Amino acid sequence: MFTGIVEELGTVESMERRGDGARLRIRCSTVLADAFIGASIAVNGVCLTAVDLLPGSFAADVAPETMARTNIGNLGTGRRVNLERPMSPAGRLGGHIVQGHVDGTGEFLGLASIGNDNWWLRVGVPEALDRYLVSKGSVAIDGISLTVASIENRVLGVTIIPHTFENTTLGAYQPGGRVNLETDVLAKYVEQLMSWRESGA
Repeated sequence: MFTGIVEELGTVESMERRGDGARLRIRCSTVLADAFIGASIAVNGVCLTAVDLLPGSFAADVAPETMARTNIGNLGTGRRVNLERPMSPAGRLGGHIVQGHVDGTGEFLGLASIGNDNWWLRVGVPEALDRYLVSKGSVAIDGISLTVASIENRVLGVTIIPHTFENTTLGAYQPGGRVNLETDVLAKYVEQLMSWRESGA
């Protein structure tokens, strides 16, 4: 389980295509402090398994499903990525419960300054995910825990504070780019429970 609090910006060292999947290598330092073969590391909000550790980098195999459902397949050499280790049992849940299981991708529409080094982020949301987003609820965008400020006509609006802008990949995005979206898992459980109740199951 992750929290959506980005620990480090890593850099893509290589993306080796292997059929419909790939092997991704990321240059980094902080998330390697207690890493081991088989450890989980979230890359842009996608939970990946470290399969090869070197001083200053790790590699992870990316399944075809992950390549299709997330923006990992769009990463190229030199691209910056958000990294986070799983939450430790003694840690604080500073963001919200993030599983690292991306629901789909949204379209980056824009990032506009709203003064005092704060920004207004707009993301187009797929119809299938729109129902899980509510004002003041939580969403993970490329692994960043954020609070929904507005949701209207399938456009998600979020305020980005200076710390988040400076310590994540958000400032490098261009309109039309894909961002990973993970909606609040609680909303999905509630939906399933309600559907069972309505069906009489």
